[in-house]
Amino acid sequence: MTDDWKQDRIRAAHDGRNPTVLAKLPESFAVIGDAQYLPGYCVLLVDDPAVDRLTDLPRDRRLRFLESMDRLGEAIQRACTELDPEFRRLNYEILGNTDAYLHAHIFARYEWEPTDRIGGPVWRYDKELFYGGETALGPQNDELRQKIIANL
Repeated sequence: MTDDWKQDRIRAAHDGRNPTVLAKLPESFAVIGDAQYLPGYCVLLVDDPAVDRLTDLPRDRRLRFLESMDRLGEAIQRACTELDPEFRRLNYEILGNTDAYLHAHIFARYEWEPTDRIGGPVWRYDKELFYGGETALGPQNDELRQKIIANL
């Protein structure tokens, strides 16, 4: 399978071509992150690529998106707690500075992280470490992926 789905992740999710999709949730798609340096990293993608900001959604749809974010977070937390006793907490971020569609990052955080990184945002990690080949999503993440899906 080629990575052409990465050019339009939302359309690929609708078409069934995005292999990172965990589930379709209200107003969104729950996807596991391409990088798993912090196991359990997921993204909630809005299901309408024309939606740029949270405030672009009418309040009822906005609340459904946020409820989906909460639901995905709870599934991640349960899966990560079960698989790693050093699971610490979740960080939720809605940024939108790079990709011009609404999406929320959900990062699992761990006690095993370096002390100079544990208290800060994940964006302070070295990109080569965070996105390097060894941390890329792959078969080694299948158990985690299945546990998140089961908890959704």
